[in-house]
Amino acid sequence: MTTPRLQLAGITKSYPGVVANDDVSLTVLPGETHAVLGENGAGKSTLMKIIYGSIKPDAGQMMLNGQRMQIHSPKEARANGISMVFQHFNLFDTMTVAENVWLGLTRTSLEQVTASILGKASEYGLEIDPARPVHTLSVGEMQRVEIIRALLTRPELLILDEPTSVLTPQAVEKLFVVLKKLASEGCSILYISHKLHEIRELCNACTVLRGGRVTGVCNPANESNASLSSMMIGAEPPQLTHRALHAGAPVLRVRDLRLTREDQFGADLEGITLEVRAGEVLGIAGVSGNGQKELLYALSGEDVRARRGAIFIGDADVSRLHPGERRKLGLHFVPEERLGRGAVPTLDLAHNLLLTRHEAISHPDVAGGWIRLAPLEAQADRIIRRFNVKTGGSRSLARSLSGGNLQKFIVGREIDAAPRLFIVSQPTWGVDVGAAAQIRAEILALRDAGCAVLVVSEELDELFELSDRLHVIARGRLSPSVPIGEATVEKIGEWMSGLWDLAGQTAVTRSEQALSPTDNGMLDVHLERQTAVTRAQHA
Repeated sequence: MTTPRLQLAGITKSYPGVVANDDVSLTVLPGETHAVLGENGAGKSTLMKIIYGSIKPDAGQMMLNGQRMQIHSPKEARANGISMVFQHFNLFDTMTVAENVWLGLTRTSLEQVTASILGKASEYGLEIDPARPVHTLSVGEMQRVEIIRALLTRPELLILDEPTSVLTPQAVEKLFVVLKKLASEGCSILYISHKLHEIRELCNACTVLRGGRVTGVCNPANESNASLSSMMIGAEPPQLTHRALHAGAPVLRVRDLRLTREDQFGADLEGITLEVRAGEVLGIAGVSGNGQKELLYALSGEDVRARRGAIFIGDADVSRLHPGERRKLGLHFVPEERLGRGAVPTLDLAHNLLLTRHEAISHPDVAGGWIRLAPLEAQADRIIRRFNVKTGGSRSLARSLSGGNLQKFIVGREIDAAPRLFIVSQPTWGVDVGAAAQIRAEILALRDAGCAVLVVSEELDELFELSDRLHVIARGRLSPSVPIGEATVEKIGEWMSGLWDLAGQTAVTRSEQALSPTDNGMLDVHLERQTAVTRAQHA
């Protein structure tokens, strides 16, 4: 019989108030791609960190290639052929891509590492510039760095925790080619993902966790999305109801927004023009690093360099207003980076409300500059209950939550504010199918209540499910909008390369026909510029 690559028996790990892993057993064979499936907080990431040596189990044993092992550190794991790509990246922001990768390798020079990165990036279709500082990368680009770093160690066991959460469908296809090749060469892969169709396509074994315990083992190829969902969360996710569009007046208007990148690795915004009306969801698709970050910074108020008259919320010119001033006009914003921008890791959930929910400060119980915790905690607890956030309560630190549960809390914090304009980036990144369905349903409920919603996502399925209209952003330019009924995956995929029709550049969408004569003149100038740029690029 084939000696298993990995065997776990009786693995248990407890934290105050929660048992993350409860007597977990797992077997992975050489060349097997083994999915670990479970809802947010089921204990998947904890189990992977135990295998990788980042966390010490309270009980249980681990065998690697038939030998009993105790892995005490990630360095020891790598020495024994185990590599891991974390859901929350382990990268130093101020260092370059090459320097980050170099830290995990031994007996090699920085020049050799740079050459290896370029080789692997080209081979696997995960292009990245080794000289770029990490702080200039988008989340999708950081994901590529982590994957390349893991592949350079030539692992026998590769652990992937949500590796495709911020990758485009094209990049996912390329990654799957790589993973299938690795498996054919004998590498074992432990694969965590909430995307059930990926698990069914890629994996030939699956262990299901619920509440920290193993509740099922199966071959996902023999299962449906519905049956996998039922094993994972105990039921099929509810179906979304997308009502007919009854859009109102424009809430967000962007007119010929032009911004030069703030760092050499960013993207210049080239004449961005869009609008979002009350009661509609506008989706923006695109490959990571094509100007999404710059656009979101300009819309949220983190970048106030836009010329006056470029960005309006209602009738107010907000081009030079900071985030707090825009929030007073009804804008609430969810960034793609959960820890560091969406939440302060070392603060509890109650105090994290104060980042954007300033009404807690002006509560009647607040006097003399002191914040009384009782109403703040009550507000946080209400969000925790409404969005089914699995946590020890409002006093739990943000960093103690699983990635999906922290995402639910951050999205819930902003939705709970009843915004007039809601802008969200990667709304369901790393959350399970049940939580994703809940977040998307809440977004559609906002839209039906008259909120204007702008969704930036790299998941086309999500955009097709949520959006009334779609744009594509490529190289800092925005495509014409297309009604969701006329959009296809093939068309959006082509547009991601900037290949929208020249004729389409001069087409005025139905929403743009309602612009004032002055705005229409600005739009004509913008479209002429975009057409000239596109012709020059194709030439």
